[in-house]
Amino acid sequence: MLQISIFLHLFFVSATAYGTMGPISASFGKRDLFCAIDASGNQNILCFGNNVTSQPPSQSNASSSSLPYFTNLPPMSALSGGQGFFCGILANTSQPCCWPAGKPAADPLLVPPAYRNTAYSRIAAGKSHVCAVRGSYFSDRASGNVDCWEVAQTPNNSFIAKQSLAFYDQSVSNLEFNDVVSGEDFSCGGVRDGGLLCWGPNSKNLQVSNVSDSFSVLASGKNAICGVSNSSGELKCWGDPNSYSDPESAGRVEMVSLSAGSKHFCGIRKDSHVVECWGVSDSSVVPKGYGFMAIASSDYTTCGIREDDLLLDCWVVNASKPDFDPPLQLSSPGLCRNRPCGVGEFAFNVSVLNEPDLTSLCVRQDLKICSPCGSNCSQGFFLSSPCAFNNDRVCTACSLCQNSSCWAVCGIHPSTALHLHHLLRWVLIIGSSALGFLLILVCGCVFPRFVARRRKGMGKGKTEEHEDDGDLNGGVAINSTPSIASCPGVPQVFRLSELKDATNGFKEFNELGRGSYGFVYKAALADGRVVAVKRANAATIIHTNNRDFEMELEILCKIRHCNIVNLVGYCAEMGERLLVYEYMPHGTLYDHLHGGLSPLNWTLRLKIAMQVAKGLHYLHRELSPPIPHRDLKTSNILLDSDWGARISDFGLITSADKDLPGDLDTDVYNFGIVLLEILSGRKACDRDFNPPDIVEWAVPLIKQGKAAAIIDRYTALPRNVEPLLRLADIAELSVRENPAERPPVPDIASWLEQIVKDGLIL
Repeated sequence: MLQISIFLHLFFVSATAYGTMGPISASFGKRDLFCAIDASGNQNILCFGNNVTSQPPSQSNASSSSLPYFTNLPPMSALSGGQGFFCGILANTSQPCCWPAGKPAADPLLVPPAYRNTAYSRIAAGKSHVCAVRGSYFSDRASGNVDCWEVAQTPNNSFIAKQSLAFYDQSVSNLEFNDVVSGEDFSCGGVRDGGLLCWGPNSKNLQVSNVSDSFSVLASGKNAICGVSNSSGELKCWGDPNSYSDPESAGRVEMVSLSAGSKHFCGIRKDSHVVECWGVSDSSVVPKGYGFMAIASSDYTTCGIREDDLLLDCWVVNASKPDFDPPLQLSSPGLCRNRPCGVGEFAFNVSVLNEPDLTSLCVRQDLKICSPCGSNCSQGFFLSSPCAFNNDRVCTACSLCQNSSCWAVCGIHPSTALHLHHLLRWVLIIGSSALGFLLILVCGCVFPRFVARRRKGMGKGKTEEHEDDGDLNGGVAINSTPSIASCPGVPQVFRLSELKDATNGFKEFNELGRGSYGFVYKAALADGRVVAVKRANAATIIHTNNRDFEMELEILCKIRHCNIVNLVGYCAEMGERLLVYEYMPHGTLYDHLHGGLSPLNWTLRLKIAMQVAKGLHYLHRELSPPIPHRDLKTSNILLDSDWGARISDFGLITSADKDLPGDLDTDVYNFGIVLLEILSGRKACDRDFNPPDIVEWAVPLIKQGKAAAIIDRYTALPRNVEPLLRLADIAELSVRENPAERPPVPDIASWLEQIVKDGLIL
């Protein structure tokens, strides 16, 4: 039973490297190419890389014309990459399938006829050979014998498969293995009864003959092998030290996944799921602040599947190569299995992806993806919820730390926290008393008007007695229900109770963001819709009179545009002011440019710039009266499920508005800053640069004809940079000091639309 338990744990680990099996893998050699199992539920194979000319099919979630999608490949359960080729296990038959990297063929089976109809549970591609463990991928059998064959490259750069005597060993053929990995002319496997055994022409150089331990993770480099001990959790490596550097530099933390390049290894930490790499020339290129579900490495590049959104992220190590531009496509976080998840694992819940048509990431409903639980969070976050059967642990930003359970992790001194707690308590007591007195004074005027409106049908369907939900804003109450009856799009009037249920009681783990207005929460409504709920804080309610709130609703109800975050409904019960908006699953533009989310390719960046301009044109020119944004910035530009740009948090006409034209001019200036951020990848103000202000830095270079110097160096340059230079010119015009010299929004929108239509950013 112990050996079966170890075997099950091995299967659930998303470890991928040269010759290691997983949901994402890489080929080696002159052409770096990555392939991954996509998250559509069909287990199709998505492949991408640098200098790839194949075209992907036309589909809504394919975002880069340089990224091929191999439609002729059948669904697969697992992948492994060799030198110039890939192998996988077919999802429906467990049979092997191998094909040349970047060269989809009519018959991609680089498998000798003797093995084509054999079922395998594990497969590992090496430099020019493949080894696989016999047994159905979905069977309960814990181990099997190993078959190996050669995949040789011919002088005309094609591949042939043939049976191999070089990897036949009588002592090996009689053993059963739990796992197998392959390197350059060697393969190694975890023996069912314990121990690690290697075979092949170069196997003696590894010196693993006396290894008796079993391993939860194995990964092979070209001339080395590393594993995580089941007994101690320690990382151990064998082979050429120059092939894997010093494993001590990776620290003593336990890894749940490993990947290997030519001279580097990367691993996913068991506690925080953050990636650590060793043997790299510059550790700053490794992503920080967020975790991964699976990773894979080629010679000089590592790509991973991020745990928060299942997007691909890549970084280059030990080479002066351009960064990869992975597709904005969701990838499978692990391997689909039909066995129960074990201790320390959770079954990935597909509902977190908010895709209503997606019920499973696997081709069969009885299959599941089991992933290792996290037990800690990265720096700046604290553990707010432990791992459960269907959910990983939840990490929350330290800015939301409110009690002693997170003080130590977040570095908050108890005396400071207690001082803030007492101060807030007195503010609420004094504020509640004053507001209660004010409520008594105004109630005689407001309540009759409120009742009259109800009787006239203004709140039809909502006139029943409200249940006591409690005063969620510390005693703050608004004067009456807004007088909005109906408007275009029929925004819904929500009950406070249903929004509380949809946000789990406005819990912090549902929080999407916060600002001067209040908090924004992710909410799952009873009818299945996912929305964003904007909840006003006490200060907002105190300083905004009821008429301004009614005006705000009247305006929001009229706004309907594909580049605006549109209102879904509102709630004004029990002293609350809640606005319900469309939910934008891909976060903010700021997060993708500066916050560690996947970098956006140039095609998408230009499209976003054009769409923001169209949204701004709608607010300025198509509405009467026009609506200035007043605070346009990358954090107020959200990305919907189709990666379309939506403007949010725009200003509204209130009773105090006076200088409308000046606000419109300011919007143009702020949009120019957004364009500079899109173009350069720099923040609007960054103290790490001199000068820190992006306008002071970029505009002189643009005026000197050196706009190419400000183009984001972390995103691969397109073949034609002319559209980017035109974007720089538009940005320079928009941020001119004299408002009269700035172009009007219609002109900006027209220019950007033409750039996108020209389609020259390929």
